[in-house]
Amino acid sequence: MAQAPLSPSPNPYAVLALALGAVAIAFAPILVRVAETGPVATAFWRVALALAPLWLLQARVSRAGACPSSGHFWLLLGAGLFFAGDLGIWHISIKLTSVANSTFLVNMAPIFVTLGGWLLLRERVTGLFMAGMATALAGAWLLSRGHFAPSADSLAGDALALLAAVSYAGYLLVIKRLRARCDTVTIMAWSSTVTAVALLPAMLLSGEQMLPHSAGGWATLLALAVVPHVAGQSLIAWAMAHLPASFSSVALLVQPVAASLLAWALLAEPVAPLQAAGGAAVLAGVALARRGSRGSP
Repeated sequence: MAQAPLSPSPNPYAVLALALGAVAIAFAPILVRVAETGPVATAFWRVALALAPLWLLQARVSRAGACPSSGHFWLLLGAGLFFAGDLGIWHISIKLTSVANSTFLVNMAPIFVTLGGWLLLRERVTGLFMAGMATALAGAWLLSRGHFAPSADSLAGDALALLAAVSYAGYLLVIKRLRARCDTVTIMAWSSTVTAVALLPAMLLSGEQMLPHSAGGWATLLALAVVPHVAGQSLIAWAMAHLPASFSSVALLVQPVAASLLAWALLAEPVAPLQAAGGAAVLAGVALARRGSRGSP
């Protein structure tokens, strides 16, 4: 499949859309925390409640016959399954290891996206970009309060968190490939449908609280569907058409920075000096990665 040409430096409008998407998905941890349903059930409702607005948008703005074709079906299926794996596996990992370990390891996705972009999409990687990615990942470690500590007891949870990172990397790479041929809304509608179908049996087998018990609980799930998923993931998918996948994945490390600031503003959670240093390192790393990013040939 041919790939749309990219400019030598990241498109500033796409960078803005990616940043806004990262801020939108930063609301997810806060909304998940106050949700009345279990973690896997919350992941299911996040995508299931997004289907109606996504399909309504798809019917209004998508070009007839443009996508999906038979050649796109497997990519759309893969995107949905990768995203389901990211949400489901990460939520399970949190039960088996520390939040710090799980958060840090799931943020390893840029490593796998960069490797996949180089091998599969022929994206060139510069030394400056690698320095920026390393700086941003170091900042992500500080954001987890520097408490990453692998142990035999948490090995399964750590492995699942890393698998979630691989799954999200796969999702971003497939979205990047799809955006060469498909519009954003079609990709979101089809992939979200696959994700919801994949998460439904996981929710039913989880034994968790599957339904909220108040109107406020449903409002929380609706907000989770509209803000992080419909708005956030759609902005990210749109930006992926104009940016290298490797840079996009590093730039999305802005999300835990935004999540920390939102938790401070909305939940009165203190931001420790170590976390503040981590946030600064992430932003510096993203800036370096942007300067060192190149498009595909």
